[in-house]
Amino acid sequence: MTMKASAGIYNQAMPYLAMVFMRLGSAGMPIVAKYALNKGMSQHVFVVYRFAIATLVLAPFAIVLDRKVRPKMTLSVFAQIFLLALLEPAIDQNLYYTGIKYTTATVATALCNVLPAFVFLLAWVCRLEKVDMRKQHCKAKILGTIGTVGGAMIMTMVNGPMLHLPWTKVINNQHHSTNIAATTMDDPVKGALMILAGCVCWACFVILQAITLKSYPAELSLTTLICLMGTIESAIVALIMERGNAAAWSLHWDYKLFAVVYSGIICSGVAYYIGAMVIQSKGPVFFAAFNPLTMVIVAIMSSFIFSEIMYLGRVIGAIVIVVGLYLVLWGKSKDRMPSDSDTNKAAASGGKQMGTTSETADQTSNQDFVLVDVSRGAPVDESVKENQNQIP
Repeated sequence: MTMKASAGIYNQAMPYLAMVFMRLGSAGMPIVAKYALNKGMSQHVFVVYRFAIATLVLAPFAIVLDRKVRPKMTLSVFAQIFLLALLEPAIDQNLYYTGIKYTTATVATALCNVLPAFVFLLAWVCRLEKVDMRKQHCKAKILGTIGTVGGAMIMTMVNGPMLHLPWTKVINNQHHSTNIAATTMDDPVKGALMILAGCVCWACFVILQAITLKSYPAELSLTTLICLMGTIESAIVALIMERGNAAAWSLHWDYKLFAVVYSGIICSGVAYYIGAMVIQSKGPVFFAAFNPLTMVIVAIMSSFIFSEIMYLGRVIGAIVIVVGLYLVLWGKSKDRMPSDSDTNKAAASGGKQMGTTSETADQTSNQDFVLVDVSRGAPVDESVKENQNQIP
């Protein structure tokens, strides 16, 4: 295998590996946050510290690595960044952490799995996702989106027979269930509605981020600016909600500090940066399709680390999620494949140009090769193809 072929395989596999890594890092977030909030930490202050740490960690890298590719800031881009920070750090995160106080980490993780459905619908409406029901890969994307959400609901609501695995113990599962019941507050419906409202904001954030990246294609700088603006906006919310309660801002060398640092570096800084790169190369639907994978990872890790009992319903739900995710990814891989009609048109156009001069034919051949190579690699927007056609 040549070095060029190896590089091509690596570039194609990178978005998939990045999303799996991102979901592995996000799997511990609900448990860590739930523990800190149950110990009395203010959810509004938690959000401020989370994005402040993310900003401090990302800023040096953004300043150095993006100095040659960072576009000029315009009023339009600034307004989009302001709205992005308002949707995700300020509104979604405050709703999510307030809602998680009223319910469990498991339920909160499950409710977030409606994200692929929301993103798919919004991308369809905004014409970021093309859907033609006459094509098989479009049907696969729709069925896969339904499958990922449905599998998450099965994992949450269906238990079924208990699976007696060698490394699990019934007593540990009973103790874990008792702890969850003890730490859950009395209004799970209110918490669920808050989390679902936050998911709507999250879906809008993903779509707007895809649009912003077209005019500001510096992922690291954009992530840093979103975290910085999110820190400012979240601080305003926290100052209003925690007015007169200075103790809410105190931090010590304990679980609260760990939760803030973990969420700031892994779940805000790294996750937002990976998300921006994947959205720019593969689109918002590809990014959202991996969200239910977090629940599968949490279930597997809990089974091995905490010896939790595994139920048949959870296994079936995990299988449905994997199948749905595969359908979405297969459909996305077919989005940019050239059709037979496009190939014939390109061949006919090339034949006409060959009748003029050999130099013109060579230029056309090279230009066609670039377009075909891009279409078989990471999916790109139509605007990118148009820009390539304008390159002399």
